Amino acid sequence: MKLYKQDVFGKALFLKRILIFVLGVISHRRYRYFNTLQIEGSEIIRELPDKNVLFVSNHQTYFADVVAMFHVFNAALRGRVNSIKDIGYLWRPKQNLYFVAAKETMRAGLLPKIMAYAGAVSIERTWRSKGKEVKRQVKMSDVNNISKALKDGWLITFPQGTTKPFKPIRRGTAHIIRQNKPIVIPIVIDGFRRSFDKKGLLIKKKGVLQSFVIKQPLEFDYENDSVEDIIEKIEYAIEQHPSFLKVPEVEKKKYFEQEEELNKKRTFWDNY
Repeated sequence: MKLYKQDVFGKALFLKRILIFVLGVISHRRYRYFNTLQIEGSEIIRELPDKNVLFVSNHQTYFADVVAMFHVFNAALRGRVNSIKDIGYLWRPKQNLYFVAAKETMRAGLLPKIMAYAGAVSIERTWRSKGKEVKRQVKMSDVNNISKALKDGWLITFPQGTTKPFKPIRRGTAHIIRQNKPIVIPIVIDGFRRSFDKKGLLIKKKGVLQSFVIKQPLEFDYENDSVEDIIEKIEYAIEQHPSFLKVPEVEKKKYFEQEEELNKKRTFWDNY
């Protein structure tokens, strides 16, 4: 018999609660004072069920993006309207809130390891390792852990798998959606790249307006939508489709052609 309650991955809930609170207190000023976090759509968060919700977002830093989401989601659940004012919302945070992260990233230092305990679903990237391109099989244990997190609560994922803008959506995201049929909530963030360093740990510039837009759930036809259809819907929803590129049409055409060639090389679970 366990002496304390645990989440589905065996993490002590009382310790997760403490870590989320401490990390939240430390990071709060980064979004409220040093820079301004402008939130839209927080009312959507309060209408969601407690489980099987997948948040898909563009990605700008390793850690600042997901920390902001922990703030916004918990604030919304505690009645804040498009605001993270009054840090008291962190006293009883949502503990079945998880985020997908690369295993090697979450092992790189003490702070990432602490954040990992607070809610990471660590996966082994199939396309990159230690800064080098690789090609390896998807671990079914990683896939199962993602499904386990969705069955238990909410899961945040950055389906491009990189902080570089307008990179392709990983096909594994579409397969996870088809397999688990979660409510999929798109989020579009901006300003994080300008205000933080790449890791999202250091403030690079103050006075930056950071935007955080929560959109209505995506609709899928699981009988007829292909993987490509799901990917395209996500690309448009998180504003990472090539059509959003602010470049001449000839450059967009070149980009589309390059991505089409890349897509032809991908297999069922490739680039998960």
